[in-house]
Amino acid sequence: MEIDMLGTTPESVKTALDVERSLEAILMIADEPQTLISLATALSVPVAAVRQSIERLVADFDGESIGAVGGIRRGFELREVGGGWRIYVRGKYDDVVRDFVLTQNPTRLSQAALETLAVIAYKQPISRGAIASIRAVNVDSVVRTLLGRGLITEAFTESETGAIHYATTDLTLTQLGINSIDELPAISPLLSDGSEGFADVL
Repeated sequence: MEIDMLGTTPESVKTALDVERSLEAILMIADEPQTLISLATALSVPVAAVRQSIERLVADFDGESIGAVGGIRRGFELREVGGGWRIYVRGKYDDVVRDFVLTQNPTRLSQAALETLAVIAYKQPISRGAIASIRAVNVDSVVRTLLGRGLITEAFTESETGAIHYATTDLTLTQLGINSIDELPAISPLLSDGSEGFADVL
């Protein structure tokens, strides 16, 4: 993918580069796909400028570049999912990242992470917004932690809203010592009023 920069003034190039760096910063911490409109609004620039910058970033991360000289293919990629854009680990490095997370980052989960994992386990597939509503706190960082540990996965993305729904993984089952989610203990006895069951209380 080549973007023709001929004919642009130094000022316009600087502005384009500023937009690209700003987009990189936002997309690096975003855990949901970001639409062109939301990105343009955040940066107060035209949608067309964001679209062009996204195209240049995609090319840059893929090892393509403006002109004849190729660049370095990164270990991550900018991918369009559910009508928005998000940075993902490049597929060929999934195993490397998974092994790193499991072997090099063995610290125990926090109470917040355990509670969030429990909500996902019992209510899956569930969106981040629904998790936050149930726990009444922001769960962005906790969800990223659980994803990084391989305990949850992105089950699917709603086409209309772009909301990602999460589900537990086989690793979670292994850690819990069960064969399926159906073997999770009934939650009702643990609630103050368990007569209606977990689903009704939530």
